[in-house]
Amino acid sequence: MSQELRKPATTQSWDKAGWRAYPRVQMPDYTDPVALAAVEEQLRRYPPLVFAGEARRLKAQLAEVAAGRSFLLQGGDCAESFSEFSADNLRDTFKVLLQMAVVLTWGAQLPVVKVGRMAGQFAKPRSAPTEIVNGQELPSYRGDIINGFDFTPEARVPDPQRMLAAYTQAAASLNLLRAFSTGGFADMQRVQSWIADFVGGPEAAKYRDIADRISDAMAFMRAAGVNSETAHQLSKVDFYTSHEALLLEYEEALARIDSTTGLPVAGSGHMLWIGDRTRQPDGAHVEFCRGVQNPIGLKCGPTTTAEDLKVLMAKLNPENEPGRLTLIARFGAGKVGDHLPRLIQTVQAEGAHVVWSCDPMHGNVIKSSTGYKTRAFDSILREVREFFAIHKAEGTIPGGVHFEMTGKDVTECTGGVRAVTDEDLSDRYHTACDPRLNASQSLELAFLVAEELRARREEAAPAREVARA
Repeated sequence: MSQELRKPATTQSWDKAGWRAYPRVQMPDYTDPVALAAVEEQLRRYPPLVFAGEARRLKAQLAEVAAGRSFLLQGGDCAESFSEFSADNLRDTFKVLLQMAVVLTWGAQLPVVKVGRMAGQFAKPRSAPTEIVNGQELPSYRGDIINGFDFTPEARVPDPQRMLAAYTQAAASLNLLRAFSTGGFADMQRVQSWIADFVGGPEAAKYRDIADRISDAMAFMRAAGVNSETAHQLSKVDFYTSHEALLLEYEEALARIDSTTGLPVAGSGHMLWIGDRTRQPDGAHVEFCRGVQNPIGLKCGPTTTAEDLKVLMAKLNPENEPGRLTLIARFGAGKVGDHLPRLIQTVQAEGAHVVWSCDPMHGNVIKSSTGYKTRAFDSILREVREFFAIHKAEGTIPGGVHFEMTGKDVTECTGGVRAVTDEDLSDRYHTACDPRLNASQSLELAFLVAEELRARREEAAPAREVARA
């Protein structure tokens, strides 16, 4: 492994405001610096949304993913909305993530680390700074933490007060998620019954065998005296939050010093990621993220070069700490083989410890025949299968999946067992940015990924038996 990658982070000076001296992209230009400074000062006085010990625990669990002893499930909204925020919506998405995790646990026969795109996913990068509707050109919508969705000059002006609203919504979300995680809602018996309900319909018959096997396993545990009362881990889960660290004024204001280690921690979410549009090695987003101790994700798209990846790994994980860095591959169906092998080989050559995760959403956006931006379920599944196949060929670990999804019954992505068509998209197309998998499509995808995981495990079994002999 290169000496640069081994260089201790403590030898590199870092300040949470240091990003301001670096080139910045995909960030708003606020017109009132006095109002912005007042909001930042107010946020600095607020409590952190998450705590250093939680972030350390997630990093330890991601180290298990990197070693092939756990699997990562990351999912949630493309961009959280102020107007659609409700306890019911939060509960429904959390519920689907729990169902997906149980199905994946069955397939992998491994613990599943559960990370939501929740309580902070308010900002979105955009492909163009402006958009034109009916001949009028206005600044692009960049997420509710920055400006408004309504296509008016007033709504599209970046407003720093929105950071305070985002903080309040994130705090309320975390409060409810913590209650769901530990208060009995996440009980394994309850989640298993939800899965059985899903496969009760005739359109999901092909998944009934898996659901029946999960039910049999739960029945065996109950018969053996293992239940939520005797094994408390069956009644609660660890659940973490994540978002793209895009709006750095917000991230800086919520950064704190961990009182137990003396090291800086991002207080806005357990895990932050750097997007494919903001991963410039000499850019502001990399500069901020390299200094906080949280787990960091890095989106890797078709333009990610081997040299850039080497530099980014050296900056973001200089001590080569397992669990610190997750590489989130997002290439598009049919393109994974053109890009992923060279990145895997780069990581292997550097001896770097990373989690490999598959984001099959962002490379598969198309325009439907009815004019809606959508994603085809078959393309999403194809990219996941290509991701697994390439890791098998390279002898490396496919550590996780990363989905944009919701617990609501939306019609934004086409396909799936309930066969959403282009004509159906207008029925319940609610997203403010990118199309999301609905609850049914999300769980169906979990069943199909579980089959991939189970096949991989069964193929590896003979090798384990030989090693034991």
